[in-house]
Amino acid sequence: MAVDKTGAALTAVAVQRALQALAKPEVEAVARRFFKTGPGQYGEGDRFRGIKVPVVRGVMKTFRALPFAEAKVLLASPFHEDRLAALAILVWQFERGDAALRERIYRLYLGGARWINNWDLVDGSAPQILGGWLEDKSRAPLYALAKSRNLWERRMAMLASLWYIRKGECDDALRLAEALVASEEDLMHKAVGWMLREVGKRDRKREEAFLAKHCRTMPRTMLRYAIEHFPEARRLAYLKGTV
Repeated sequence: MAVDKTGAALTAVAVQRALQALAKPEVEAVARRFFKTGPGQYGEGDRFRGIKVPVVRGVMKTFRALPFAEAKVLLASPFHEDRLAALAILVWQFERGDAALRERIYRLYLGGARWINNWDLVDGSAPQILGGWLEDKSRAPLYALAKSRNLWERRMAMLASLWYIRKGECDDALRLAEALVASEEDLMHKAVGWMLREVGKRDRKREEAFLAKHCRTMPRTMLRYAIEHFPEARRLAYLKGTV
């Protein structure tokens, strides 16, 4: 059994016990509302222990060396904070692992939408794991995810492009935005708009070329996110449809 420097066991159960010891009922109640866990909402049925994100990340630091098999068990937990901790550990290990470990993490992630099933879980891991693994490979898996009926797989695809945007590569972000511009879900409107905004920070002309084609038909939330950092006059022109 793997142990940390103090001799404590590095297991999924040990992580869960450490997290539960920090749980607060008042935080749990807020989290259920914030992450939309009610009937028919995008986080329906998710369970929370009641732990704030910085606290979860603090626990994760103690368990960074969690074996892959145990991280996989933790990722399948019914508790949101457990899955958040698992993903933080997997991202940390992915960024430092050899090719074999990185591939195992990527493969787990690629089929993991049943566990990676809320926006915070996706946003904190898709750029590093999906984007990072596919950096020197075919990006075809992202376009397959973009066609999924599963909201979280589509958001994974869009968020993965942030890895390339930050490196000055905007092609995939714009192609994925093109594929997802007609999405129905508010969480996809925000994701696409956010990535367009990030493209605009590096290449305003290319973002505006995209907007010239879609600004009159794209969802309003998507447009607002995309133009958030535009000069005020230009932003208002887009909102009024006078561009």
